[in-house]
Amino acid sequence: MYRRDFIKVIAGSAVGWSLAARAQQQKKVPVVGVLWPNPPNQFELIRQALVELGYVEGRNIRFEFRWAEGALGRLPELAQELVRIPVDLIITLAPPATLAAKQATQTIPIVFVAMGDPLASGVVASLARPGGNLTGTTRMISEMSAKHVELLKEVYPSLTNLAILWNHNNSSHPSALRSAQASAQSLSLQTRPMEVREVGDLDTIFGIIVEQRADGLLFIADPIFFIQLKRMADFTLTSRLPAITNFVEFPKFGGLVGYAPSLRDEYRHVAIHIDKILKGAKPADLPIEQPTKFQLVINLKTAKTIGITVPPIMLTRADEVIE
Repeated sequence: MYRRDFIKVIAGSAVGWSLAARAQQQKKVPVVGVLWPNPPNQFELIRQALVELGYVEGRNIRFEFRWAEGALGRLPELAQELVRIPVDLIITLAPPATLAAKQATQTIPIVFVAMGDPLASGVVASLARPGGNLTGTTRMISEMSAKHVELLKEVYPSLTNLAILWNHNNSSHPSALRSAQASAQSLSLQTRPMEVREVGDLDTIFGIIVEQRADGLLFIADPIFFIQLKRMADFTLTSRLPAITNFVEFPKFGGLVGYAPSLRDEYRHVAIHIDKILKGAKPADLPIEQPTKFQLVINLKTAKTIGITVPPIMLTRADEVIE
């Protein structure tokens, strides 16, 4: 073989090796699917938490996004799309997305965010050792719903007749409703549970709340209500109803009170789970993270508009007061 031909062979081999190595490196970049029922703005907190753990999009992590844009019925189809890609891990927000992902795959790791009650929903075997291919964070919705009743009574001591909006299709809600009713009974409050299965039910439910003269409103955390937060807030303002929920965004839209786990703390736990799984840990061995930090937000301007005086001690306890 002539020297020139030999060099060409070596050069060609080097190019081949380089392309093969580059392709191998590209294959090593994990692909994380994101299955979200709502607009994507909250996902940025997870992205930031992953950056703090050393992840750079395009270099050592890549995302495949699937937003349902409020159409919850699309979630099973979107979950199947992520499985077909396939992705290496799926992040889900709220029970509908988590259940859709669980039905789509029993092998791809799933890290869920803000599951109200993963045990009641049947997605994990226990909080300490989830089993299967799922782990994540819970919002302890039953305990939180009981706490919401107590807080609303503290903010509005004259409360006697509490309307509770809940979604029968949300597997976490029956236990949360029972907890809220037990808390209300201990405070000598009457409760009026009102079932919402879809967005179209809200106008009818709003009319019933007014007819039954409820003087307070609790809506248990659900994607339907989150998508309609502005509408919920507008209703409580026009109806002069003190209201509380598990979304701190609610008072920022004009509702009275929001009390919920700290989003940054919650999403930091999610990012840590993702990091561990991408490094080889099994979801079955990663305990479900429960909230340790909470935020209380009160809209004082709304209180004045609907004609109530928030006790000063509640304002001192609030993490944020909107005036």
